[in-house]
Amino acid sequence: MAQFPPCPPSLQSVQHYLKIASEHDERDAVISYWCRYYALNCAMKIDKSSNEAKQLLFALMDWLEKEKKKLSTNEAITNDVAAHAHIENYAMKLFTWADSMDRASNFNKNTVKAFYTSGMLMDVLTEFGELSDEITQNRKYAKWKAAYIHNCLKNGETPVPGPMPGNEEGLDIPSNSDNIPASSGSGPSQPTPPTPNNTPNVAGFMPPPAAFPSSGLNFPSNPENNQTKITPPSPSVNVNPNFPEHADSDAFKAAPSSSSGMQLSPEKTAKAQKYCKWASSALNYDDIPEAISNLRKALHLLETGNDS
Repeated sequence: MAQFPPCPPSLQSVQHYLKIASEHDERDAVISYWCRYYALNCAMKIDKSSNEAKQLLFALMDWLEKEKKKLSTNEAITNDVAAHAHIENYAMKLFTWADSMDRASNFNKNTVKAFYTSGMLMDVLTEFGELSDEITQNRKYAKWKAAYIHNCLKNGETPVPGPMPGNEEGLDIPSNSDNIPASSGSGPSQPTPPTPNNTPNVAGFMPPPAAFPSSGLNFPSNPENNQTKITPPSPSVNVNPNFPEHADSDAFKAAPSSSSGMQLSPEKTAKAQKYCKWASSALNYDDIPEAISNLRKALHLLETGNDS
């Protein structure tokens, strides 16, 4: 595990991203890399002059440079589109699992941790541009739900499963996952999945680290790949990174035609690219059914111009 100088008080707001990175050092190098990358960009906007901050910032820069060279063949490190797809897919699997636990009334530290981590990873997605409406909604809901369940457990109350529109304000959102309370059970059982849509199940999901140091988080191996409808929140703040540069503008320049001669819009071209990247990401976890499903969606979009 990588060693870094302690995070100074002035940079405590990025501590949770550094913690998620350390928890993934041995599990998922892509998540680890981009969490530290995001933490560095945020930290440089907060404090880059104090000696304590400089020690941490320089250590992060050195680590990121070495890690990028080490993982130079990993497309999710060198290509923004692949990185975005990898992190979004990972965050949504966490979110969906946490949502299924919540709707099954399995309220414990594992559910809180999964919601909390998925929300933090959706923050990291702002490195690649403006979030989609769906991710923006899911991010706010995940952070709110983590705080809500956390507060209920802390106060000895029983949480209400599912969304509670209009009650997101005034909650004590924990700024560090160490504050997440422990559950009384030995671990989460396989939950009843959330309300399904027509998306296929995700098989062979590679979970996050087997043990989060502070919470003993234990994820099931096969969360359902479903979406959750959430009341739209107010607009979120977007982060504009400035170190280092990873833009891949050529990825969206072309506007190819489908096999029927129909001109594809930049949005549909980008969506087809996402399907391909998600398929590649699924193969990294030996998730063959999900890879096939995404490739078929990409092929259908390219052939017909319709996204279904």
